[in-house]
Amino acid sequence: MSCSCFGAFSGQKKYDNRARQSTQDEEGDSIGNTKNFSYKELRIATDNFDRRNKIGRGGFGTVYKGILKNGIQVAVKTLSAESKQGEREFLTEIDTISNVKHPNLVELIGCCLHESNRILVYEYLENNSLDHALLGSRRTLNLDWRKRSVICMGTARGLAYLHEELVPHIVHRDIKASNILLDNDFEPKIGDFGLAKLFPDDITHISTKIAGTTGYLAPEYVLGGQLTMKADVYSFGVLTLEIVSGRSSGNTYYGRLQKLLVEWAWELYEEDKLLELVDPELEEFPKERSSQVHESGSLLHSSKCKQKANDEPGCGNALQKCAA
Repeated sequence: MSCSCFGAFSGQKKYDNRARQSTQDEEGDSIGNTKNFSYKELRIATDNFDRRNKIGRGGFGTVYKGILKNGIQVAVKTLSAESKQGEREFLTEIDTISNVKHPNLVELIGCCLHESNRILVYEYLENNSLDHALLGSRRTLNLDWRKRSVICMGTARGLAYLHEELVPHIVHRDIKASNILLDNDFEPKIGDFGLAKLFPDDITHISTKIAGTTGYLAPEYVLGGQLTMKADVYSFGVLTLEIVSGRSSGNTYYGRLQKLLVEWAWELYEEDKLLELVDPELEEFPKERSSQVHESGSLLHSSKCKQKANDEPGCGNALQKCAA
């Protein structure tokens, strides 16, 4: 049973009619719960999408910093016009995010549909994404343990809201460092809901095409194609390992061997040496927090994710335990 967020919130035909109408609008009206910006307004806000205002790039488009005529800073996400998957992402993201409000989820301010241009306008987060702050070639921000704990906790709260408080539940499917945005106080906000799926209470899994990012994908999801909320829990475990270690989840060298971060972490876990995973720059890392590192490892155990939902605590409990 496949259940996209867009299909659940509104019909394709109805939305296409709205989209066609919006291409004729010069001034911003509203589409659903979001403002419809004119293309001209966003072009001015970003200095004609000047590359100097580019703050990020993903698989489906580019993100620019913009300043609206009222002085408010925004993040303007342009989706690739030639990408059919990008169009589905655009429709999904509007319908998902416009109906969801939480302090640890990025707020969608508006959108723009103009000819072949599909643009999403989000709140602007001062400290960009976690991968820029933590995993970039040049670390420009000092992420001490207190700040990293804030990031872990906030991400956990956001996921717990999606998995347990929101009805119907939502599986994000692409939890990773580049999709965690940081505000001025390093409070995290989960962004990019283009791959999200609704998850009603009366189903145990969704059979769907594999989607997500290599290094963050739960093994049982990749092998079986059956999506559960535990896929996000696994991705969160990988993210926590990145936050603690300061290393990317992708292939890198550990000694003379190239491995995924998860593979290296499991070797250390089995040898009871998981504290060696801790980022050397975290000189003040409290030894009493070592249980958190071990909890991160336990979230990655694929057999845990294979269990039925009622065989283990809810995702929110597991996430909060890991980040506590």
